Amino acid sequence: MTGKLDGRVAVITGGGDGIGAGIARKYAAEGATVLIAEINAENGQAVAEEIGGRFVQVDVTQRDQVEEMVRVAVEELGSLDILVNNAWGGSNTGRVEFKTDAMLDRGFQMGYYGPFWAMRAAFPHMKQAGWGRIINMCSLNGVNAHIGTLEYNSAKEALRALSRTAAREWAPTGVTVNVICPGARSAAFERTIKLHPEIEAASSNANPMGRLGDPFDDIAPVAVFLGSEDSRYVTGNTMFVDGGGHINGVAWTPELPDQPVE
Repeated sequence: MTGKLDGRVAVITGGGDGIGAGIARKYAAEGATVLIAEINAENGQAVAEEIGGRFVQVDVTQRDQVEEMVRVAVEELGSLDILVNNAWGGSNTGRVEFKTDAMLDRGFQMGYYGPFWAMRAAFPHMKQAGWGRIINMCSLNGVNAHIGTLEYNSAKEALRALSRTAAREWAPTGVTVNVICPGARSAAFERTIKLHPEIEAASSNANPMGRLGDPFDDIAPVAVFLGSEDSRYVTGNTMFVDGGGHINGVAWTPELPDQPVE
């Protein structure tokens, strides 16, 4: 490894599995001190112990817990240089007309407000330091309008708008804000293919590179770039780290029940 993140403190939400864990492992290998913020204590603690990082249990739908996460990084680890908003807890698959207010509220609490609270709490510390990197994990689901996942799609696209706005406002301060839309075997993808096994082959076959990405080898290196000094002149961007998958659009159309989801 190159030590691109030596001396940096990184907070990664949802760092206990999937893409978040892949980024955490790569960040630690590049010299960062990593705070794993994860609702699943067993997973989060295991990754933190593996990489020599710190674990804090966080439900990102709870503002006080998100703000405490930032406090731990700043006061106990010494700074907060890199914030990766990755956490997502899953949603019910169903048609738009059967989605409830509660489903949409939870999606936005997790996928939009959680990152917003974290960004808002982290920014003053980054601004004071004159350096900061914020990376928001969004999704091709929103860009390509995958069916059945309205709350996820909507929250992630709202997060992209938030990212661009913050990037514009914070550009003079040395704080950059960028988005990664990954195409990888994430924890959410693994849960999805259990419900719709046909998606796995369809996704791989439709990908120009013929495969889904690996969280550590394919997605995390881009997160290292965006978290490092190398990206000092990059802000407000959406990086499609997906083997070209966004070029082909939606690769599958799962059958959705013609009734409300439970």
